[in-house]
Amino acid sequence: MEPDDIAALENSNTQNAEIVSILGSFQKRNLSMFSFPELDRNSSRARLWKCLMQLLSTPLPEQLLKEILGCLRILGRDKKGLDDIICVQHIDLLLKHAGIVSQEEAIKLINEKENFEVNLEALKCLSNIVFNSPKAQKICGTNNTMEGILNRLRTYRDRSFPDELKYFDMKMLFLVTALHQDSRAQLKEELHGMTYLMELIDYEMSQAVGDPDYQGAVGGLHAPLNITNEQGQLLCEVLKVLFNICCKDKGLHLDEEAEAHGQRLVCILRDLLLASTSTPEKRLDLQNHTVNMLTAVPAPCLSFLVAPLPEKDNGNGVVEFEGSNMEAVAVLLHILQNKLDGAEEETSTQTECLAPILTVLIECARNHRILRKFLRLQILPPLKDTHRRPEEGNTIRNRLCKFLTSPYTQIKDLVAELLFILCKENVGRMIKYTGYGNAAGLLANRGLLAGRRDDDEGPNYSSESEDSDTEEYKKYRHEMNPVTGCWEPPRENPMDGMSEEQKEYEAVQLANLMAKLSNEGIVQPCRIGEDGRPQPVDHIMQLQEELPRQQVRASHPTEGDEDV
Repeated sequence: MEPDDIAALENSNTQNAEIVSILGSFQKRNLSMFSFPELDRNSSRARLWKCLMQLLSTPLPEQLLKEILGCLRILGRDKKGLDDIICVQHIDLLLKHAGIVSQEEAIKLINEKENFEVNLEALKCLSNIVFNSPKAQKICGTNNTMEGILNRLRTYRDRSFPDELKYFDMKMLFLVTALHQDSRAQLKEELHGMTYLMELIDYEMSQAVGDPDYQGAVGGLHAPLNITNEQGQLLCEVLKVLFNICCKDKGLHLDEEAEAHGQRLVCILRDLLLASTSTPEKRLDLQNHTVNMLTAVPAPCLSFLVAPLPEKDNGNGVVEFEGSNMEAVAVLLHILQNKLDGAEEETSTQTECLAPILTVLIECARNHRILRKFLRLQILPPLKDTHRRPEEGNTIRNRLCKFLTSPYTQIKDLVAELLFILCKENVGRMIKYTGYGNAAGLLANRGLLAGRRDDDEGPNYSSESEDSDTEEYKKYRHEMNPVTGCWEPPRENPMDGMSEEQKEYEAVQLANLMAKLSNEGIVQPCRIGEDGRPQPVDHIMQLQEELPRQQVRASHPTEGDEDV
């Protein structure tokens, strides 16, 4: 903005029409700008903010009010000097124009006409300012911002608010709870945010179902849930706020209230997984936020992903397993497949892409028997393909096994954890499905390279089993290579026809080469210690001394390995 324009705004004699023209021109020129270096001269930035805030504090026509807020929204994109400019009075003034006030003030203003367009513009200003100013984050985290938003949220059912206004209400809640951590406990405990936010989701779902008497998702969906783009945007923002206030409490002891909240929330998330949207992109966005939210709920509550079987087909294609409706879990597996597709194409985003869905499936399998059984049937079905390595092919098992040797440690560990739990943490069974080479990293980390130790009873999985080995696997079981995890044709022994002297010469040559690699720091020879983990050796000849003790005891898995 030119110095003459700022001077005109500072002049109390300037007509409203001229101010509207100046501010309108500024907005047109800077619609896509995020920094304003021209305001660094002659304290122009501070002067402009000051005069706009002074104008905002006086009674103004609606058009001028919207132009001022539009300029402030654009100026709020620039972080430079924002902390020095913003103060409590500025935030309070914008909150007032946004309609975010305390309950007492809301009662006083109950008969005044609302201007949702001005409210929305003020909310957009606040969103930019809070995003870019740590000072504003602290102010909004300690004043009545969250209380005012919840006050308005409680009236959504009774009054007709624009979807965009509700969206920016939730966006403000998300920004405050994301950027000012101390506000999370206040929103959850003091303001009962969990209850109100879940009620908002229930209300939006009732609108999508077309049933005004819809009381939530505890009993499962009884009608198709078709979510509009606007509802989807709002629901995603609500889920982000819920994630912020729940993510730190996952490992804490559950009291009765927390358990009830967790169960209700999982029921809501289950229905959101089954919801349809106008475009595949919108559904993917909703599913991503739903999966993220599932990572933050208490693990015992994940059993509510399993719904009762409906009395009649609701059109969603029920996935029945042991008398239960597994539609939501089937959707999670479909999401996993899609994420695997994306991770293979974009290796740089593998962790961000796969970590949430793998975390959810791990918690499901670890804590709930029926979920583990269903997931194992889908991911590790009875082994028929014995002639290909576990990492070769397009099944979920094949694609997960590829990540067991991934350079991305977090994903490698999560995949290994999931597969190990589906194998009921049985070393032999893990080797059967993945191959010893692929499983070596997990076995080394857990001290299981030599199989489970006799004094280690292992986790408390059910012991009942049925024979699940296929005829194909039984036929080749004794010819399977446990390292590669597949059948290999017999190979000619390269030492056949050698004399004892030739064999000894080749052995010495091999030992010398290994010693050279070790001395140059290229490899580090190890042996399996008493704790089942690899331990470095000082000289490679130590490997020969303890060779009998280093044989892998888990040569073949148990035959009966049906999870129950």
